[in-house]
Amino acid sequence: MHQVPWFERVFAFDRPLADAPALIERVRGTSARLAARVATLPASVRTGSADGTWSIQQHVGHLGDLEPLWLRRVEDLLAGRDTLSPTDLANSASHEANHNAQSIDVLLARFRDARAALVDRLERCADSDWLRSARHPRLGTQMRLL
Repeated sequence: MHQVPWFERVFAFDRPLADAPALIERVRGTSARLAARVATLPASVRTGSADGTWSIQQHVGHLGDLEPLWLRRVEDLLAGRDTLSPTDLANSASHEANHNAQSIDVLLARFRDARAALVDRLERCADSDWLRSARHPRLGTQMRLL
């Protein structure tokens, strides 16, 4: 199966407000789904990589590295900022973190805790918050929480 590279993906930002509860549940369940997929893999499988690509464990760590960005962008929208906070396109934090040397349990807990904070913040959003928009710094398009 062919996977579209991240920077070639196209996103739609026109989901109706009625989709917000389902989105929150999907976001809430990510940490459990991630743990179920990787926690029982042998360390050699989790930390192995092919052709210079990131290992499974590096991807897990990277997800944890990105969580503060999502929360910051929620706060950008709620504060009425015109442009969302940018990301580090070089992924410096992930490259420097040496996630393969860390415990998978620690990486999963870090992601779970950060994701829980994001879900908590989304659950406290009013309907009007879900309709706010701001420009995505790389894509140049207006984005909403949905």
